[in-house]
Amino acid sequence: MDTGHKDDADLQVMMAGSTFRKVKSHSWKKPRHFRLLEDGLNIWYKSRWAGRGHSTFLVSDVEAVRQGHQSEVLQSIADEFPPNLCFTLEFRGRQGNLDLVAETPEEAGAWVRGMRKLIHKAKNMDEKERLDQWVWDWFLKADKNKDGRMNFKEVRKLLKMMNVDMNEDHAFYLFTMADTSMSSSLEIDEFVMFYKMLTQRDEVWKLFQDYSSDGEMLSRGELENILRIEQQEGDGCVEHAQELIDRYEPSEMARSQGSMSLDGFQLYLCSQEGSIFNTSHKDLYQDMSQPLSHYFLSSSHNTYLLEDQLRGQSSLEAYIQALKRGCRCVEIDCWDGPDDEPVVYHGHTLTSKILFRDVIATISEYAFKASDYPLILSLENHCGVEQQRVMAQHLELILGSLLLRAPLGGEAPQQLPSPQDLKGKILLKTKKIGCETLTDEVSDEDETVNPDPDSPSTDQGSAESKLKMSRELSDLVVYCKSVHFRGFQHAQAHYKCDEMSSLSESKARKLAKEAGADFVQHNIRQLSRIYPSGLRTVSSNYNPQELWNVGCQIVALNFQTAGLEMDLNDGLFHQNAGCGYVLKPGFMRDSELPFDPETPQEHSGYAPLRLSIQILSGQQLPKVNQKEGSIIDPLVRVEVYGVPQDLAKEETSHIQNNGFNPVWNETLNFIVHNPGLALVRFVVEDHDKASRNDFVGQFTLPFTSIRPGYRHIHLLSKDGTSIPPASLFVNVSTSELTSGPD
Repeated sequence: MDTGHKDDADLQVMMAGSTFRKVKSHSWKKPRHFRLLEDGLNIWYKSRWAGRGHSTFLVSDVEAVRQGHQSEVLQSIADEFPPNLCFTLEFRGRQGNLDLVAETPEEAGAWVRGMRKLIHKAKNMDEKERLDQWVWDWFLKADKNKDGRMNFKEVRKLLKMMNVDMNEDHAFYLFTMADTSMSSSLEIDEFVMFYKMLTQRDEVWKLFQDYSSDGEMLSRGELENILRIEQQEGDGCVEHAQELIDRYEPSEMARSQGSMSLDGFQLYLCSQEGSIFNTSHKDLYQDMSQPLSHYFLSSSHNTYLLEDQLRGQSSLEAYIQALKRGCRCVEIDCWDGPDDEPVVYHGHTLTSKILFRDVIATISEYAFKASDYPLILSLENHCGVEQQRVMAQHLELILGSLLLRAPLGGEAPQQLPSPQDLKGKILLKTKKIGCETLTDEVSDEDETVNPDPDSPSTDQGSAESKLKMSRELSDLVVYCKSVHFRGFQHAQAHYKCDEMSSLSESKARKLAKEAGADFVQHNIRQLSRIYPSGLRTVSSNYNPQELWNVGCQIVALNFQTAGLEMDLNDGLFHQNAGCGYVLKPGFMRDSELPFDPETPQEHSGYAPLRLSIQILSGQQLPKVNQKEGSIIDPLVRVEVYGVPQDLAKEETSHIQNNGFNPVWNETLNFIVHNPGLALVRFVVEDHDKASRNDFVGQFTLPFTSIRPGYRHIHLLSKDGTSIPPASLFVNVSTSELTSGPD
């Protein structure tokens, strides 16, 4: 265990502990005691009045530290506490911020610097260091009397904590084997041996034995054979085998001889290189120079909401969270506010209001933190002309050169520019004067509630008064002019590449079913934005796959709501450096060869594949129920999403009382008719015969990003954050479908 943090002055302050004010609002400010635990991994905190009760959180759960008044909550008390006392811990996923006020600037500074060092260290750990930290963490949790050693009673409790239901005789046998000092207790190095025996992976050992001539080591040539035969890696196996030995083999002697031990082999398989997700797809690997309409965009609906659609809190933090996740189209619902300042909220509901200018300032700061590619602001404009002018001023003043104000090259476009062309630019999407026949309503989503396709054409002179649209705001709309959708024929006859329509999920679904091929063709030329039904008041989501199947680019989801739909969104946009843009498959960009998702076999490029997934084992699955004696009964379900014919689910049986190292050895088979659109989702659940199964973890990825061979699947929580070291071990193969479907 690395104890370097004991020599660091900032980390010493953190380990000594500090009392901060935890702030939730202008009126809620309460003292809490915080300290960094010895392991350097966990922060412990409690209130003065909690008696023995306390809580902890992992340093690795914290994504960033903001110093000063850098959150809505701390801005609300800015007149009370100076910025050098204030800081914000920003957590991963959907967990809210922790806003804190220190007693002295020195203490605040030490925690800000210390947390940043620890976060940096956690991000840059290699697999072996991660494992060492994990083992050390268990040791500290189990060493109840803090004497630096662990007796058998403590070990038995530890096994329950680890989700292991082990026969007591076997547990005692492992304990005795590890107790080399024969002191009836385990010190840390003995505990490491105990942990190694406990986590010995028979299925990995068997694969190792199949290729190792002496059963002790893999030569470079033998590792090369595994990479070529089992992992189906083509050229470059020789170099790759040597790289893996250099990177993962813990023994210096083995490394110098160009060989790999079982420990090194297991470390490789558990690493990102042994992951099911093709690591080359984590980088920016797609062509970014095609028209904007040729990409799917990660898109958020009513981005300002943190909760439901009727009473939820409107928050700047919701924009920060969406933008940090790579979202490239955010929504801003604008209404007239007091003092000539437009406000953002869900109109005619009890959701709270935030200032438009604050939203734009937040967007300006976070727009390009996760991605350099263009960000679209979908403006739902309910303001009168006067406050629209104020909006235009804020947009120009706050965004400055980030805001795109004129077509590239200064000419009317023949086709949409590419994400590459628009790098670092913010585009405004709303109605535009003189763009088409329009109703009096300037907002987009409301138009579908009460459309008026027969409203008379407006002449330019009186457009502003009839449309209630300000010329200043209208002039800022360049490539994303909102128009009412009047059918595919009308759109083709009056085609302008910079016009786009918004459709409700129900209308879009109906069109996808009735005229899928026309929808695909329409989306080659123009952008379409889809938004959830107004009936989804609890911020539930619809399945985005149905709309991606017809090439809709901007399929807006409620980012604040975890679940299957956001898993699919995260799964699709995890690739291509998480930049929020994914190039559509070639057949969805080809105007010569029509494609209909309802009948994929009629497309000339039809090439179905057989997908076979052997679910071998699970590793250290998290407990669902935190009750001390409770252990999960895990099962694995594999779900395929894509064109309607590809929708399928298969699951394993459940394993009784073992979340630590369950073994299934069951094979699930699928036929995938359209691999280019398919997403594959792996879900682990805790089987419950009396009620609904509990969710344990999941991982979703594009079919085209799956690597064949023996692979680990690193599971994510319901929130989409990682839960190391929870994983599944699988053997994946794909093959061409030669005979007809079963």
